[in-house]
Amino acid sequence: MSDPEFTGLKAVVPGGASGIGPAAARLPATRGAKVACLDLTPADVPEPLIGIRADVADDASVRVAVEEAARLLDGIDVLVDNAGIGAQGTIEDNPDEEWQRVFDVNVFGMVRVTRAAPPHLRRSGSAAVVNTCSVAATAGLPDRALYSATKGAVLALTRATAADLVHSGIRVNCVNPGTADTPWIGRLLESAADPEAERAALCARRPMGRLVSADEVAAAVVHPASPSSGSTTGTALAVDGGMEGLRIRPRA
Repeated sequence: MSDPEFTGLKAVVPGGASGIGPAAARLPATRGAKVACLDLTPADVPEPLIGIRADVADDASVRVAVEEAARLLDGIDVLVDNAGIGAQGTIEDNPDEEWQRVFDVNVFGMVRVTRAAPPHLRRSGSAAVVNTCSVAATAGLPDRALYSATKGAVLALTRATAADLVHSGIRVNCVNPGTADTPWIGRLLESAADPEAERAALCARRPMGRLVSADEVAAAVVHPASPSSGSTTGTALAVDGGMEGLRIRPRA
């Protein structure tokens, strides 16, 4: 049965064609929202979602896409800032160019989309922004220095933006997934010397013993995005299988 909590609301999901994005876009749609996905490959966005081409690394592209989304949806109530890319390596492994590329998408891309949206969000009575952050922002992970740095920036950006926009009636929160079972992770595992051992190692560092599903992340996204969470802003919701907060004994 469809939950009507998003009925009449309009949502925009950058990065909605792959990874966590499709699940984060579909769920509010099943609950009554009209949803537009901004992506480099809008043809990959399934109906009834609306695909709009956007490159979050280009400000002009973002501004055009946000205006097009607002036109097609007749406004914007919810922004799920999900576009992002991964990165591996220690502090010694990636050159400046890679640091700049990943920050340009994961941090500056989020800045570009979010700063284009307030003129529309301010006209909503249920305005909410939900940023996709990561447990990498709150837990030290090996071989993830660059990626973790971008997600630490996203966490700080979320809280600062929440403070800036609270008096405009715009709530800003983030979700912190653990490693999600997405195609990107699948490709990383396939490139490992022993994919099964690598998957087992990823699962083992989570108290729940498995990867997070995209649908679980989507469920976490819609909670702070919902009008029923009207007093929730400036928060980070962990959906990481207990990775950040639990310290359990090893299994016998």
